[in-house]
Amino acid sequence: MLQECIASVAAGGDVDRVIVVDNGTHAEVPSDIECVRPSRNLGFGGGANAGFRRAAELGATAIALINDDVVVEPGWLRPLITALDDDAAIGAVQPKLLMAGSDPARVNSVGVEIDPHGAGHDIGYDEADGPQFEEVRPIAAFTGGAVLFRAAFIDATGGFDDSYFLYYEDLDLARRGSALGWTYLCVPSSRVWHRVSASTTKLGDRARYLQERNRLRFAFRFGEPAGVAGALWLSVRRLRWSPRTVHARALLAGLGSAPRALLARFRA
Repeated sequence: MLQECIASVAAGGDVDRVIVVDNGTHAEVPSDIECVRPSRNLGFGGGANAGFRRAAELGATAIALINDDVVVEPGWLRPLITALDDDAAIGAVQPKLLMAGSDPARVNSVGVEIDPHGAGHDIGYDEADGPQFEEVRPIAAFTGGAVLFRAAFIDATGGFDDSYFLYYEDLDLARRGSALGWTYLCVPSSRVWHRVSASTTKLGDRARYLQERNRLRFAFRFGEPAGVAGALWLSVRRLRWSPRTVHARALLAGLGSAPRALLARFRA
């Protein structure tokens, strides 16, 4: 997947530099591609932040973050760059993510929304692509799977909160950025293809645990009282479902994260 991702970015145009962050996997990276290798697995947010720091050292004014399970179409980057150039308040621009292998094409994401239980959902997920997904739209949050950031946005927000490790760090970043006045767009004329969850399939129950724990933590950090109550009630209801032990551990860990999340909320 990594080789296909790199090749598509090279063929896609408009990229000045490619940086691969090898987050403890010892991946084979082409010799002409710069590779940042942290000493341990920093999680999604921590790995991305390592790449952001290197891009900042190189003087980047915009930084595209792409999962290794994404293949981009030729010309994908230019519409995103144009959107950033047109409005200095835009901190991030997301392309249209389509499900790899779907024919006719099905949507993976044209932005992210939060439901009453504090859960993030990709807008348009698994719907047939069509005219309803062709217009540029403001979005409340972006997916970390493929997104172009303004470097000033990363600098102002400090990048991802890497303590999430995996899941919800993109929503956390979007909310913190919104509080500072940044806005976000989805530009569907930019298209990429995503092998959904291909990078996390081996995590098994660990993925479920992180999703549940981080959903609660996100709710404590940003949710209104009714939203926090809804998030907790969903976790309690899930104790009836398998794997119950995983759901119970996630609920306890989510509750344990509440003091830190509420302190960050108070400081903000």
